[in-house]
Amino acid sequence: MDTITNIVVSISSWLWGPPMLLLLVGGGLWMTIALDFVQFKHFPFIMRETLGKLIKPEKSGDGTITAFQATTSALANTVGASNIIGVPVAIALGGPGAIFWMWVSGVLGLAIKWAEIALSIEYREKDEVDGTFVGGPMYYLSKGLNAKWLGTLFAFVLMLELIPSVGSQAVAVSANAAAVGIPKIVSGVVVAIFAGLVVFGGIQRIGKVTEKLIPGMVILYLIVAWIIIALNIQHLPGSILLIFKSAFTPVAATGGFAGAGIAAAARWGVARGVYSNEAGMGQAGIAHAAAITDHPGRQGMWAMFEVVVDTFFVCSTTAFLTLTTGLWTTMGADAAATIPAVAIGDIIGATFAQYFVTFCLIFFVVSTVIGNCFYGEQMARYLFGNKFAKFMLGSYIAIVVIASTSDLATIYNYLDILLALVVIPNVIGVVLMTKKCREIKKDFFDNKDYVPAKK
Repeated sequence: MDTITNIVVSISSWLWGPPMLLLLVGGGLWMTIALDFVQFKHFPFIMRETLGKLIKPEKSGDGTITAFQATTSALANTVGASNIIGVPVAIALGGPGAIFWMWVSGVLGLAIKWAEIALSIEYREKDEVDGTFVGGPMYYLSKGLNAKWLGTLFAFVLMLELIPSVGSQAVAVSANAAAVGIPKIVSGVVVAIFAGLVVFGGIQRIGKVTEKLIPGMVILYLIVAWIIIALNIQHLPGSILLIFKSAFTPVAATGGFAGAGIAAAARWGVARGVYSNEAGMGQAGIAHAAAITDHPGRQGMWAMFEVVVDTFFVCSTTAFLTLTTGLWTTMGADAAATIPAVAIGDIIGATFAQYFVTFCLIFFVVSTVIGNCFYGEQMARYLFGNKFAKFMLGSYIAIVVIASTSDLATIYNYLDILLALVVIPNVIGVVLMTKKCREIKKDFFDNKDYVPAKK
């Protein structure tokens, strides 16, 4: 590695050590206590009102798209390559214990995610140009916290962070496509075309596409992955035990696994958890701000549903697939991204498995690029107006093609630094707005018109 890359790696490793662990785990714990353990106390009700009513449109309230479309638009950004290749990479670098810390960040992140979306609805505005509702951290930091500079900082850093984020998605799919004989540049162009056709249609087209694309691709992946896990079911109890044990005990090197300590487990688990479910990043609020809803607290429940789907369904499935097959001990970190394909290939044949994983990745990546481009466009619009927003939208699409031939490790190093710089102002802002979050929570969950009392 050159000098600049070494500096970037050092900064990234330090940021995602104690500083980010304290901010995310500490911030999540703070919001959990401040909101009276809302993710535990009201979890059955939250699941009934989201999972139990997936496609039921909200009939009252203002907004541009349905609550479910807003949720799938946000999920489009979270359910991506990180769920398939990011999890085995986290295990390869941090050991099985990384999954425990991913779960911790997910459980505590439920409270932060609810607060982010509730605040996004509370402080959203109606765009004067196209009449759509817009919101997110840049609005609640500026209006709710009366810190316009902090909202501007968040928007600017997120606009930059989405460049390597889009690039990492393009690299993930192009590498797998190359393995089945598809030139990297070709896969990049295909993803760019699909994503471009959707994002240039605005939030309404994004909502209509993602509400059909996201459920189908998630269900397909989960079915195939759990078939493999079922064939190795005898190793599942031991794998779960290993996750908890490795979170607090260093794991020795074995086979292709180089070994990992407790700090590495926490670092990679929290980082990949945040990158996959976005709890603490705040950007999901940009999509949710357009939702038709009668109360900020109601839309916040859909945000919790996102974390459950992303972290506890999809990411956990990939983790069990990686651990029950034992491939994490035989394949080194450099090859960790291909573990899902190899695991599936052992059962249905390597060639078919590679095509299947590539197929899944293309759709996962297209969905994530759609989310990335929309968020980037909104940041550019907030900062510099509509003309520059369209320029940035075109730039993100172009990056998909350009980055398809780049190196994934290099992109991830820069991505993690920018990701930290997005999280820091947002989480600090949400914590400082605890009083407002408590008011919204009380107004919703303590109101029998919204949450009927148990009989």
